[in-house]
Amino acid sequence: MPATNLRNSLDNQAPIAFLDSGVGGLPYLQWVRQHAPDENFVYFADRGHFPYGPKTPDEVFAAVAEGVAKCGAAFDPKLFVLACNTASVSALERLRLEFPEKIFVGTVPAIKPAARYSRNKRIGILATSATIHAHYLDGLIERFASSCTIIRVPGPDIVNFVEKKFFAATPEERLLVVAEAVEKFRAEGVDTVVLACTHFLYLHNEIHAELGEDVRLIDSREGVGKRVLEILDTGDLRRLPSSRPFPPRLYLSGTQPPEAQYAFFADYFKIELSGLL
Repeated sequence: MPATNLRNSLDNQAPIAFLDSGVGGLPYLQWVRQHAPDENFVYFADRGHFPYGPKTPDEVFAAVAEGVAKCGAAFDPKLFVLACNTASVSALERLRLEFPEKIFVGTVPAIKPAARYSRNKRIGILATSATIHAHYLDGLIERFASSCTIIRVPGPDIVNFVEKKFFAATPEERLLVVAEAVEKFRAEGVDTVVLACTHFLYLHNEIHAELGEDVRLIDSREGVGKRVLEILDTGDLRRLPSSRPFPPRLYLSGTQPPEAQYAFFADYFKIELSGLL
């Protein structure tokens, strides 16, 4: 669906829905919330299918489509943000075909700005295995960084660490979980690293400290956030501030009660842990 002339078909008061396999997309929600404080937000962490990284594209699509259907039935969001690189490179185009009446914003690796900022044209990409091997990533590199040397490093252990151990981990444990990836990038002499999984943003400071001041880290928060704001404006979809927005709500898939770490994430981002969906 185009982002124009939508006011008659969509409810401005409806929430913006963020979807990820877990908590990786919460920093993306935070960015949009800071720049659009009058909006309502819901966040769906697909704990039942976590992690997406080892899954096939078909498996990722099936999981994300199920989440979109659940959120659609419960909240009828005016906009879906796939706050997950793996979901976006594996499933975004199929979701647009499956749900043509919905508006989707994807999160794709920030290859274009990385190629622009890199001085020595040696770029590292830290991502899930699914993103590393995605044809979509190949296309981004060919389109925007064909003159660059690209070093792809998967970080599945980092994803699991952030999702399940982040708040309980010591500073030494946080450094240790990124050490292998950092060493590979250092050995390859990259001057720019793309954090191509939303979970990795939580360890931005540790990765930056280990790589040093001369290496720039890039993620997609600003690009995704600005696209959301653009759709709200061009589609006349801004929420009318006639009442206060409800606090952002975090929902989980799966059948088990939320584990303790989700309460910590909810508290950290000042959102409500609202149960299962």
